[in-house]
Amino acid sequence: MITATEAIQGSTPNAAKGLGTRRDRIVYWTTTGIVCAVMVFSIVNFTFIDRFPFSEGAFVHLGLPNYFKAEITVAKALGVLALLVPGVPTKIKEFAYFGFGITLVSASIAHFATGDVRISVLFVIDPLIFLGLLVVSYMYFNKLKAAFPSLRT
Repeated sequence: MITATEAIQGSTPNAAKGLGTRRDRIVYWTTTGIVCAVMVFSIVNFTFIDRFPFSEGAFVHLGLPNYFKAEITVAKALGVLALLVPGVPTKIKEFAYFGFGITLVSASIAHFATGDVRISVLFVIDPLIFLGLLVVSYMYFNKLKAAFPSLRT
């Protein structure tokens, strides 16, 4: 039998593993939630508030065709669902991670190429910060997958 002190101190292998996986789940869901919130914000921004922060609209400002707005909005919505809905196969979740990674890198490059760094360096750095959170989420996704074999699909 494990005493409360042993469990707190992690002197037994199972107690330490249990505390580690709880922390891992917290890190995973926090980073995944932030990334998904950013993607939902961008969906809402592109769909309803397209004039902020650029008067001509973000897609026009970045030189992207108007039809691309519909494609990227649908792709982001499907990616958010893939990451948040339980039971989605691992391969689909990995495609969502990859797609979000490409989107964030492309956003940073597009803002740099159009000269938005003169307005604010955050236009270029912001997507890279969220890319870092996406990488952390993906690392903990794999870590939890290894800790809980029943999550492998």
